[in-house]
Amino acid sequence: MSLANAVGRGAFVTASTLYFTRIVGLSLAELGTGLTAAAVCGLLSGVPFGYLADWRGPRVTAAILLALAAFVSIWYLVVDSFWPFVVCACLISVFQGGGSAARQAALAKVVQGAEAVTTRAYLRAIGNVGMGVGSGLAGIALAFDTRTAYLCVMGLNALCLTLCPLIILRLPRSLADAPGNAARRPALPPLSVLRDAPYAAVTLINAIMMVHFQITEIALPLWLARHTQAPASMVAALVLLNTASVVIFQVRVSRGITTVAHAVRSWRRSGLTLLLACLVFAASAAGSATTAGGILVVAAVAHVYGEMVQSAAAALLSYDLAPADQHGQYQGFFNTGMSFSQMIAPAVLIPLTVAWGVYGWVVLGGLFLITGLAMGPAVRWAQRRQTSASTANSEAPA
Repeated sequence: MSLANAVGRGAFVTASTLYFTRIVGLSLAELGTGLTAAAVCGLLSGVPFGYLADWRGPRVTAAILLALAAFVSIWYLVVDSFWPFVVCACLISVFQGGGSAARQAALAKVVQGAEAVTTRAYLRAIGNVGMGVGSGLAGIALAFDTRTAYLCVMGLNALCLTLCPLIILRLPRSLADAPGNAARRPALPPLSVLRDAPYAAVTLINAIMMVHFQITEIALPLWLARHTQAPASMVAALVLLNTASVVIFQVRVSRGITTVAHAVRSWRRSGLTLLLACLVFAASAAGSATTAGGILVVAAVAHVYGEMVQSAAAALLSYDLAPADQHGQYQGFFNTGMSFSQMIAPAVLIPLTVAWGVYGWVVLGGLFLITGLAMGPAVRWAQRRQTSASTANSEAPA
């Protein structure tokens, strides 16, 4: 299912900007407004639909939400103006955000602990493969540059989304779904994750750290063009290096992270590594094109290593710090932090790496170091809350 979803997403992301501006006829301002509105809607959907998954069962909830996303995505083939585009984009974002929370809850029922971290590492590697395949297929459409070619890409995205609910329904109901009756409602009140301050702190720290995921896409192209002698083609090489590294090494990096204590230590190591990467990126401003290119490769290697370690540590923390019967809303909330990170990344990265130059990279590295060190106290706070909640539940009358 992750592979099918990633192929469709890779194709859509690669071709959507040109499709909506050149074929549909939207202006860049209209496109940006619509995508921002969709992002906000997706940001708000994870927790309530995650709660629904905890109550009614994640397998069937994910299937319904992903089927709705697939149905709405078909309408991208016929939108011809701004408001229909906004409605479609917002609905798809809501259904996909809720479907993602339900999917993570299903994963939590199927695998636990260290196995969940390894599984998510496999899924991340598979997702990168799928994104690459989808981008390649969309590249063929871009080469033809015709309305029919762009419509084929939109159709491919809808087809891939249609496959997702069909695949997740193959999970045994007894394994991935709780019985849908009132007696099996989650023990905690609805949306209780919003009152879990320690878990919110962990989520916020993760969201800030995850700004690094946008370095390759946002910061590096602008940095190369304005502050280094490296050729513009280096951007493609660095993206390929990042993608290939995740595909090959993500599972191997994740295997050593099996407990919360391991995750906290790995998180600190990730912060230090990302600080180092930022300092090396800054050093690429000096020297010839060859020298700058070599420095950028070294920085990119450090960056992707820190990225893989952080991703694996976050996977374990998001599961192990959540109540066992509340993974839908808790994973939905954790994914909200991811969406928040994607929204703030341009506002953080562009001023720092473009306007501030070398000093901006130093500040950015310092931010990663601080978030790397802050996770330990936040996790200990969350563990104390877990212990208190467990004690209260054990002492409650039957």
